[in-house]
Amino acid sequence: MAMSVSDSHPVERLHALDAVRGLALLLGIVLHATLSFIPAPIHFWMVEDRRPSFFLAILFFIIHIFRMTTFFLIAGFFAHLSFHRRGTRAFIRDRLRRIALPLLIGWLIMFAIVVAVGWIFSGYALFHLWFLYVLLELYAAVLILRAVMVLIDRDGKIRGSADRLFIAVVRSPFGPAVASIPVAILLAADRQWLRATDLSPLLTGIPTPGAFLTSLRGLLAYGVAFGVGWFLHRNIELLQELARRWALNLCLAFALTTAILCIITTSLTGGDTTSRSTLIISIAAGVTCYALAAWTATFALIGLAIRFFSGFSSVRRYIADSSYWLYLIHLPIVVGLQIAVSRLDWPWPVKFVAILAAAFSLLFASYQLFVRYTFIGAALNGVRRSPQARDARAKSFPWSRSVPSGSS
Repeated sequence: MAMSVSDSHPVERLHALDAVRGLALLLGIVLHATLSFIPAPIHFWMVEDRRPSFFLAILFFIIHIFRMTTFFLIAGFFAHLSFHRRGTRAFIRDRLRRIALPLLIGWLIMFAIVVAVGWIFSGYALFHLWFLYVLLELYAAVLILRAVMVLIDRDGKIRGSADRLFIAVVRSPFGPAVASIPVAILLAADRQWLRATDLSPLLTGIPTPGAFLTSLRGLLAYGVAFGVGWFLHRNIELLQELARRWALNLCLAFALTTAILCIITTSLTGGDTTSRSTLIISIAAGVTCYALAAWTATFALIGLAIRFFSGFSSVRRYIADSSYWLYLIHLPIVVGLQIAVSRLDWPWPVKFVAILAAAFSLLFASYQLFVRYTFIGAALNGVRRSPQARDARAKSFPWSRSVPSGSS
């Protein structure tokens, strides 16, 4: 990262946002681990455990509210950073290497597994790798939009006005509300509401764009988050504004999430006795609270990270570096573990903890042994030298001990 959030002195990178990006990816693994425990009639996963858990269903719902909004905001932030650091051609090459190549290889591996074991991912042709596909679409869109803007805004007045408006919105108490408007509209426009008798469609939130033809609603919803991240890096001083308001946003996110759960529960228990007008009011309240919860939670998480985790931590750095690989390969491991414990008569907390413990142990071991200091790690996160390699280099070139390395 070229700039710190507190002054103009250069720093190595924004460790806080690296940590948030890593957390968003690791929460995806936790989210997928909950799916086999979601009880009927809302169960929709390929594995159904004999010990369902409403607690884990709620955990899934809470994580799903904010996780991808947070991820795409951070992706937009780092996209703007990388674009202006590398230039257009180098940016495209870097994204093809770090995003398109893992998508292609990962998809081929997942497809082979699905064919081999006969799993059924109905409607999810991209599996859990859909976010990489959407990222490529958003990169293409932002490059085209920027090229057009450069042509029509040669003096920079339009971009200057957009920056001033963005700064005013983020600094106002209504920043999360403004950002949530497009998401609320997109959720409310879902055709499922035409035949719905309750608010169960809201349990899955923004539809996962899992097919090769990305739904416009999903692309726009995550595109808004990506765009906010892009503008946030253009106006990096606003990170301190989010840091100052992290506690307020966290309280609002908690209250809004509680309200959503109450609204959904009321609609589910009301059954067929709920009138259409009451249902419409509930839908409007539900999608509004959902969109607000997503953005207040996202701003809270980023603000909290900037406030408390901006310094360097070798543990957080390692987790952030490994998170991309862990997420890319986790699904077959998690599903295999879910299948292994699904028929056991253990309490669900024991099963869930066992799945997570075994999955993360295997995933971190694979990263350390096969990725971190190999060509795979270089493709995903840049070149890193193992301690042994650094020691050998220092012995061969003693003066290199005094030269900082960017590949540590």
